[in-house]
Amino acid sequence: MATVLLLRHGRTTANAAGGLAGRQPVELDDTGRDQAAKLGARLRALPLAAVVTSPLIRCRQTLELALPDIVPVVDDGLIECGYGDWEGQPLKKLAKDPLWPVVQQHPSAAVFPNGEAMAAMSARAVAAIRHWDRTVTAEHGPEALWVACSHGDVIKAIVADAMGLHLDQFQRIVADPASVSVIRYTPTRPFLVRLNDTADLATLVPAKPARRRHAGRAAASSDAAVGGGAGAGM
Repeated sequence: MATVLLLRHGRTTANAAGGLAGRQPVELDDTGRDQAAKLGARLRALPLAAVVTSPLIRCRQTLELALPDIVPVVDDGLIECGYGDWEGQPLKKLAKDPLWPVVQQHPSAAVFPNGEAMAAMSARAVAAIRHWDRTVTAEHGPEALWVACSHGDVIKAIVADAMGLHLDQFQRIVADPASVSVIRYTPTRPFLVRLNDTADLATLVPAKPARRRHAGRAAASSDAAVGGGAGAGM
């Protein structure tokens, strides 16, 4: 199957102010724009087969700055969780709400007032990612790389699903602004390749097959590398 790079948008004015943006049209601040530009320098080295995004402006701005020559496909399945009456509120205030410990410790039971259930958010986000991964694989092959730009809680829920974790464990996962988390789905199980990453992405490009005349030497080197890796991991 293909490999998906989950991008969280750059820092926003709400992030900087300590507020919960939710689905409000908050935009990137100066730091967020700088983060997006730096993210672009990492992404442009990759042969991306597809780019999909949440419809919210902070995600679209991130991609416009990071990948200005690409027009992403908008998918509502990647939109931020619907926090309802919580949207626009300071996190310090929300931390005193009786629902707060439920969100932090038992999120699968959390339903935001006049908003969305966290379990519903997780289900539709995972469904969207898996749908796109199947589509990209069918159209571009199992070595394809593709991008999905979304939001912190959405990405954490997708990562938790890939790791086989219950949603109640997803608050243990971190997805910082402008970070990259990488998942490779297979017919039997997903693999978390990177999490909350801000380093070089070029190593994600599949290696070219070795020339036939070097096949024997390459195989020997590979065996030695595997043996060394197992020993080093003890």
